Amino acid sequence: MQLILFSKMFQSLSLTRLAELVVEIGLEGVDLTVRSNGCIKPEEALEKLPEAVEIFESKGLKVPMITTEITSADQPYAEEVFRAAFENGVKYLKLGYWQYRGFGFLRRQVAEIRRELGKIQELSRKYRVTSAIHVHSGMFMSAEPTVVWLILKGFDPDLVGAYVDPGHMAVEGGLAGWLMGMDILSRRIRMVSVKDYGWFKEGGGWRAKTVPLGEGLVQWKTVFEILGEIGFNGPVSIHSEYDLPLGELVTQTRKDVQYLKSILSSL
Repeated sequence: MQLILFSKMFQSLSLTRLAELVVEIGLEGVDLTVRSNGCIKPEEALEKLPEAVEIFESKGLKVPMITTEITSADQPYAEEVFRAAFENGVKYLKLGYWQYRGFGFLRRQVAEIRRELGKIQELSRKYRVTSAIHVHSGMFMSAEPTVVWLILKGFDPDLVGAYVDPGHMAVEGGLAGWLMGMDILSRRIRMVSVKDYGWFKEGGGWRAKTVPLGEGLVQWKTVFEILGEIGFNGPVSIHSEYDLPLGELVTQTRKDVQYLKSILSSL
């Protein structure tokens, strides 16, 4: 598996400085955002992704995956993003999100998404990449791993797979739900996101917030034991999604990477 940094929280930096930071932190590459609010806009992917990959490779880094907002093969620049990934050696592509419309819509939405995935799978086949649905808590169709499994059933997992996120899975199923989610998706897991969450009482209600790795709900050692058991060998994207000034964000990211490496070295 490759330990890489999700670029979202570091988009104020130039790509050259981001590459230097990734080297300093001790990671192997970058999960680059290629979306309307990302490091590269979709309409610029064919022009700018080669330049970005060249910058990272000049520092000895890889760009094994990109994060997109693609939910339909027919949306503007979707095929251009797939093509740019293929032409620049990017193997993995995170898809966008489908909002859950509420009670009574689930089955209909599953069917709608599956129709879109049929066409997305053809793009994956054409450009020899793996696209994946990110498991994300909240009012998303990918909040529940079993629903993700229903959506993906019958598709080739090397073309359209699962991008598991134990943090979000623990938010939705903190006791055994996350474990059952890893279980049911195990044959389809192609990418992994790393961040941790805790529940906090605010204003009379409860809110899930990002916390440092090892201080939240996720049982990281068990997660990586499972990944080892299933032979996972894809990208592990570290999501430093903290509301911190850049300097403190970098410091916390270093700590998270050290924690993660300590878990991996103990297996």
